[in-house]
Amino acid sequence: MKGIVLVSGGMDSLVTAAIADQECDEIYFLHVNYGQSTLDKELNCFYKLEKHYQPKDTLIADIDYLGQIGGSSLTDSSMEITDHDSSEGIPSSYVPFRNANFLSIAASWAEVIKAERIYIGAVEEDSSGYPDCRQSFFQAFEKAINLGTKDTTVIKICTPVIKMNKAEIIRKGLELKAPLQHSWSCYRREDKACGTCDSCVLRINAFKKAGIPDPIPYAINIDWQK
Repeated sequence: MKGIVLVSGGMDSLVTAAIADQECDEIYFLHVNYGQSTLDKELNCFYKLEKHYQPKDTLIADIDYLGQIGGSSLTDSSMEITDHDSSEGIPSSYVPFRNANFLSIAASWAEVIKAERIYIGAVEEDSSGYPDCRQSFFQAFEKAINLGTKDTTVIKICTPVIKMNKAEIIRKGLELKAPLQHSWSCYRREDKACGTCDSCVLRINAFKKAGIPDPIPYAINIDWQK
């Protein structure tokens, strides 16, 4: 079985890649540059994960039009990347309909190489509440893919961590010996994680809940025992 894995360089996609590596005979890595603020760091993590898992092939897609469209603090420098606020609702870091763009690229590639699965590390329960991370969205998009491809093409969208909380994802990564030190979650910085943006706070809390320190560096002091 062939599986394409959307590998952003983040922790959730890393653990998803580790799961796909267990489930598939061949894995293919897809990384998308879309004008995000930490593009270079994410790409660096992708290369390290490629070296670790040695997929059959890789594809790096550049879709900077998402940056031109804007509407997200990850792609629009005029918008502030805010600190974590659980009462905020959907944070400014949400990139409008991003996962649909990613899945469309993956579906095109999957049809060409005859891959039966597309893996994406979306998390629904313990995340920022992005609307394109809901399981119902992926179920609907899978139907759209199979309606819009050749009759002989059958592609399944796999979301193996979607119902896990972040601590469970970390534990799964440890179980599969995933190199968590080669993942990155911070929205602001590429040298040391800021520790206060939405993604950093979710990650820090997850490592604390899992009972282990995060192997990546932070710009703030963190007591991993609390």
